[in-house]
Amino acid sequence: TLVDKGIKNPWAIAFLPDGRRLLTEKAGSLRFITADGKLDPKVIEGTPPVIEHGQGGLMEVALHPDYEQNGWVYLGFSDGTRVKKGKDKKGKDKEEVKCITAVARGRIQDYKWVDQEWIYRPDERFRSGAGVHFGTRFVFDKGYIYFVIGERGGMMEAQKLDRPNGKIFRLHDDGRVPADNPFVNTPGAIPGIWSYGHRNPQGLAMDPRDGALYDTEH
Repeated sequence: TLVDKGIKNPWAIAFLPDGRRLLTEKAGSLRFITADGKLDPKVIEGTPPVIEHGQGGLMEVALHPDYEQNGWVYLGFSDGTRVKKGKDKKGKDKEEVKCITAVARGRIQDYKWVDQEWIYRPDERFRSGAGVHFGTRFVFDKGYIYFVIGERGGMMEAQKLDRPNGKIFRLHDDGRVPADNPFVNTPGAIPGIWSYGHRNPQGLAMDPRDGALYDTEH
């Protein structure tokens, strides 16, 4: 056991060159585990606002392959809005939640998230109130980032190239769209799409022998 208490709903771990680990907690906290296996009580401040909703929240964390030179840390999380809509019949607050998975990168300096850049932030019209199937996992290869957005309960929306739901994306690691993506010249298609028709991929790995990309769907 590395850490036996103090963590709530952990999602992903990234291993830093100095022996520490970065840990995401679903509610939105990004934290360090020290090199000697203790949970750092400080939370990294200024990370992107996260909508914890159903299965979604702060999910993936990964380091750029050249992290030691550029310091980039990538996050995958549920992005959107939470708006109060009065009270229900029992007097409890009613909320309208609209969200979808997004990807951003930033650097960490003195427990602060700085230099944030969006890698992919779906248009707000694609946000959904569904609490399921956010996907999320990253693979880096040859200057590209591959990442997943789950179909968000939208079923056949995974087949539509004009929607981000149920897709694996391939972008340059700074968010630019590669000119040779398969649907970059398809009218109406989101140009970052690499593969479509997915449900809720939460694992992604590349075979180093032939570059084949494998995903596991929840």
